[in-house]
Amino acid sequence: MLEYTLRTYQSPTRLVQRLGAIRELGTEASLLGIRRPLLVSDPGVKAAGLLDTALEVLRGADCEPIVFDRVRANPGVELVDAGAAEYRAQGCDGLVAIGGGSSIDTAKGIGVVAAHDGSILEYEWGHSPIHKRIPPLIAVPTTAGTGSEVTLWAVITDPKRKIKFNVGGTPNIASWVAVIDPELTIKLPAPVTAGTGMDALAHAVECYTMSYHQPFTDAVALMAMEYVARYLRVAFSQAANVEARYHMSAAAMLAGLAYGTDSAGAAHAMSQTAGGVHDAPHGALTARLLGPVMEYNHAGEPERFARMAAAFGLDVRGATVWHAAEMAVDYVHQLTVDVEIPSLEELGFSRDEIPMLADKAAADPQSIGNPRDVDAAAYKRIYARAFDLGRSRTPHLNEDRR
Repeated sequence: MLEYTLRTYQSPTRLVQRLGAIRELGTEASLLGIRRPLLVSDPGVKAAGLLDTALEVLRGADCEPIVFDRVRANPGVELVDAGAAEYRAQGCDGLVAIGGGSSIDTAKGIGVVAAHDGSILEYEWGHSPIHKRIPPLIAVPTTAGTGSEVTLWAVITDPKRKIKFNVGGTPNIASWVAVIDPELTIKLPAPVTAGTGMDALAHAVECYTMSYHQPFTDAVALMAMEYVARYLRVAFSQAANVEARYHMSAAAMLAGLAYGTDSAGAAHAMSQTAGGVHDAPHGALTARLLGPVMEYNHAGEPERFARMAAAFGLDVRGATVWHAAEMAVDYVHQLTVDVEIPSLEELGFSRDEIPMLADKAAADPQSIGNPRDVDAAAYKRIYARAFDLGRSRTPHLNEDRR
């Protein structure tokens, strides 16, 4: 149905993509006028030798990088504020983030504080506006999942409130350049490949079905789904398969672009709030919740869920819209099993936490765009289903979910 609701899209991020693209890092820094970047990373990237590669390339371009490699999963307020203090103390003139979504989100947060002062807490979505663009930031993802290299958001943990909060929704927080080198993901362990890949799928699915979707975001979301459906199992099974890694890196980027300036839906409302309660990997947690959320949501947008079934490569010829929509749900259940996503118990959660987790999810603003009305009672049902599926590790196919 045609409508008069205003839709806008803007992406200020320059994309630099190829096998070996990290060798372009020095050139891109020079083009941005960066001479003394704060290099934001984590111990895992350092141990893998990727940090040394970045330092070599940057120094070869006459840069003097300052290393800030204290990032951990689910970065917190204190870490971001400490990074901003280091940025100022060292007289830095730009940022380079190399790592997964945590490193890139940390760098974005550092950039916000460096440009505006104060603490990153002040820039939680809906609070103080981000009215200045962050300093030049080059994002170099080493996982294929979050898409943070191209999104207009950063997710930060507040341990005092035991929540994660969003910062952004504006091009002012975006990376200036994303250097996408699929070869950097080849050494990813299978569980990380699975969790991050399913996170990319969740971005695509939720952005395609959320109420804010528009033609551009539809297009990139569907392509991301096609790539994940074709290549995630291969990347999970064959760590060094370059073709699979290439397409999964593309899927993560495309799914990140599918966000636009808006948010996702119930799966991310659940995973982000739950991730503030227990320090679980965001990708695996989102993956465990995606199938149950799709079960709940497909009644709200059956035509879109039916279209997703085709993107997954399923034969929907002769199927009714409702049957095709259910096929898409069943596909994601099976994919969750195939890539061995942990149960909620294995991720540190217990059933007696469901009421608390449901209340937190219902209060998250990402519930607003969900394709089906969702409240705390509905979230309790979805969480219960997620616990059940994780326990059995097998999907209940073709049952009446309505």
